[in-house]
Amino acid sequence: MNLPNKLTIARVMLVPFFIFFYMIGLYLPALIIFLVASFTDYLDGHLARKHNMVSNFGKIMDPLADKVLVYAAFALLVESQLIPAWMLIIILAREFTVAGMRTVAAAEGIVIAAAMSGKIKTVLQMIAVPLLLLIPVTIKGTLISDIVSWAAYIFLWASLIMTVYSGIEYVKNNIKVFSI
Repeated sequence: MNLPNKLTIARVMLVPFFIFFYMIGLYLPALIIFLVASFTDYLDGHLARKHNMVSNFGKIMDPLADKVLVYAAFALLVESQLIPAWMLIIILAREFTVAGMRTVAAAEGIVIAAAMSGKIKTVLQMIAVPLLLLIPVTIKGTLISDIVSWAAYIFLWASLIMTVYSGIEYVKNNIKVFSI
């Protein structure tokens, strides 16, 4: 197994630790684990492309590992009442729709590449989540707390808008999958 794939597996293995620390109220260690796990996403992709170590395992597991990490964080943020459940439902609905369409297309030998809007959505989510995770770490009522909260919700809303936009774009551009 190559290093990029090991980093992907490490990212998945960090998720339970992230959840554990968050659930027991150790928000700073949880945030650090989330950031380390997020960095492995960048690093595994960079190494795989740079050293020509792209594999079928990586193509499947890398995006899955990202989703497990980010959606675990969103679920915890719903539980903590930092984001409303309906936002997570919209995000998951988009993901299930895209995954379903990709599965149908793959069964017919069609590969559907990720669009730029989906990549932008992911980047916005990867910025929103750490900012949201910072909220419980900051002292309420301080300027820093206000700035972190403001920035977190700006990026959350931006990611939600891109989630909806990229989902619509994905369905529109790949509607042919439904007629296979």
